Amino acid sequence: MASAPDLQRHRAFFTVDDVDVDDLRALVDTVTPAERYPNAEAIDREVVVYDMASERSPEQRRAVIEELSDVFGAGPGVVVMRNAVAPDVIARATAAFESLIAQEKADGLARGDHFATPGANDRVWNAMEKLAVTDPETFVDYYAFEALELVSTAWLGPAYQVTSQLNVVNPGGVSQSPHRDYHLGFMTDEQAERYPVHVHALSSMLTLQGAVAHIDMPVESGPTMLLPHSHKYGPGYLAWRRPEVMELFAERQVQTELRAGDAAFFNPAVLHGAGTNHTSGEHGIKRMGNLLQISSAMGIALEAVDRDRMCRAVLPALQTRHADGWSTAALDRVITATAFGYPFPTNLDLDPPIDGLAPPSQADLLREAVLNGSPATEFDAALDAYAARRRTH
Repeated sequence: MASAPDLQRHRAFFTVDDVDVDDLRALVDTVTPAERYPNAEAIDREVVVYDMASERSPEQRRAVIEELSDVFGAGPGVVVMRNAVAPDVIARATAAFESLIAQEKADGLARGDHFATPGANDRVWNAMEKLAVTDPETFVDYYAFEALELVSTAWLGPAYQVTSQLNVVNPGGVSQSPHRDYHLGFMTDEQAERYPVHVHALSSMLTLQGAVAHIDMPVESGPTMLLPHSHKYGPGYLAWRRPEVMELFAERQVQTELRAGDAAFFNPAVLHGAGTNHTSGEHGIKRMGNLLQISSAMGIALEAVDRDRMCRAVLPALQTRHADGWSTAALDRVITATAFGYPFPTNLDLDPPIDGLAPPSQADLLREAVLNGSPATEFDAALDAYAARRRTH
């Protein structure tokens, strides 16, 4: 006898009304048994700790990678890799980064921050490229550290892409708001609601967040606050602005003391935020961390397309359709097919998030030019400026 057809459909979209702090609390209450990760040095308040000073055979490396894959997915979502970068390399990289900070201050470059007050911290955008260009010897020694390969391969597979932003939280610097990270974490609730449920799950599988400590970071200096297991909460990208979720975060977040050369990595959907630097005076600690964002190689299109050229070509036709009475929805369908609708990647030195989480996209510029009837010369200049803001040199 044939079974009855399955008429139950999966939920297609989340809304802010789906957020239930008790459901999140139940996940955060999870306790991980040590036996789950036999190669770990410890599990400290649901942060899984590995010691990179230990020598490992190829078989042991494979076992660690398998454990890390579980940590970032079904597990707590957070690891600390002790002794990830050698002390002499950390010292050289720290000196190079301090020189970059001093140079950019001398140049009068303003800095925005996605989740903190602009100017509260010292920040170097695209620190990776700047280190490679200014001190290639240190760059090579620095990015040879094995922990980066282990965690990135475990979560993203091979051919991953690395970017970094240096962040220094000065004594007295206040904490960030708790949040999730790139991709959906950089959107408003209204924007995130437009993405289907499976994309909410996919977002955290496209990147991995990390930070290398460039100075000893006791808890009073404000190392990153983390809420282990929170990445497993489905509507979490719509939850982190809710007062009750912020309250839960304040109650349950954990901070792990780091030593210079240690590195922390976490699923970008783990609720987190930089902590308040409570140090001050002559004993104040300038908490320097090199923030790493590692991205999957698969988040790009198959074919190379010159969308700048396409935008310039189709503007007159789109303006004609607009004048003929085409609906905004119809125009948007063409704009979406033609232009980059995503504002990243960009050069955050020239295109900083001072007024929001994300700068305008190429599609935003095309839409504005269509609706406003902008002359082609004006639109050409806007696209030229858009492209210039994405160049790094």
